[in-house]
Amino acid sequence: MSKMFTPTKSAENWGKLLADYDKQWKTGYSAKTLAYCWEENPQAFPKCLENVFKKSSMPIFQNIELLFGFPEYKVHLPGGNRASQNDIFVIAKGDGELIAIMVEGKVSESFDKTVVEWLGNDPSLGKRERLTFLTKDLQLTEKEVSDIRYQLLHRTVSAMLEAKKLNAPNALMLVHSFGENYEGFDDYHAFVKLFGLHASKEEIMGPVFLNGIHVYFGWVTGNPKFLIK
Repeated sequence: MSKMFTPTKSAENWGKLLADYDKQWKTGYSAKTLAYCWEENPQAFPKCLENVFKKSSMPIFQNIELLFGFPEYKVHLPGGNRASQNDIFVIAKGDGELIAIMVEGKVSESFDKTVVEWLGNDPSLGKRERLTFLTKDLQLTEKEVSDIRYQLLHRTVSAMLEAKKLNAPNALMLVHSFGENYEGFDDYHAFVKLFGLHASKEEIMGPVFLNGIHVYFGWVTGNPKFLIK
């Protein structure tokens, strides 16, 4: 994959980056909804996210600045050839420190299979290698994550890996939800609970110190007007 990137001109540019354009680029789906929300003012964070940042008690988020954003950003992980394709990778700066942010957009989709479902009855060596890598970075055991949605693990580790590349001390795994019924929130809650955190909507939580990185988690609800774009 090339490490050269070009700026987007509109939300429609995002669709060309999807793994399956015909399947994923549809009105009411997370990919298109997220793109239109973030492209409304591409020089800054969406208003819904700015509001959550500003109400945070943590100085690093109160005056956070978006430096660069990369839609459909792939992070390669050990085990297999399939990368973790993140909806948006954001490099931000707050309180004089860099923050690597991985954004996962949701409307009514789940966070993929649970880890035990993803492994299956006879997991490949590649899957074993990847799960070992993820759990080690997250300082968790396979037993602890067996009922956790697999996507939550590799999105968080993706943020941590990119933070290390940037020598950034901070990483944020952010869920940007547009679903009226908060689909997936219970799974998100179960995941952050493993780190001693109690999940809340419209809040940034943490940090927890994992493998040399201060890791934060957040759930933000987007404006439903973008669902009809």
